[in-house]
Amino acid sequence: MPMARWVDGEGELDVDGGRLGVPLQVAGSYRARTRGLLGRTGIDGAILLTPATSVHTFRMRFAIDVAYLDRTLRVIALHTVPPNRLTAPRLRARHILEAEAGAMAEWGIRPGVQLRVR
Repeated sequence: MPMARWVDGEGELDVDGGRLGVPLQVAGSYRARTRGLLGRTGIDGAILLTPATSVHTFRMRFAIDVAYLDRTLRVIALHTVPPNRLTAPRLRARHILEAEAGAMAEWGIRPGVQLRVR
């Protein structure tokens, strides 16, 4: 069950029917969300942007997987986004999960899958 109010921090992501304990960074503040993955050369695990309905990859150094999540952390859609792109907003999305391109397939993340944060 998602938290009522998200705060910046670290945790672990569990994927129903997939991998458990994926390292997770939570970006709940405006500052943390705008920083996101900018300036990094990679990420170990994933970052959860909340609240968020779209992302951009301007000034990013690598392609990312972007999962749009509803308020219960169920995956609505999943895309791989190369650097220097802007994604269209998803109206039902409340959160966005980002990871290095290809990582989400390895973890079993696909549309319809339920995620949990601990």
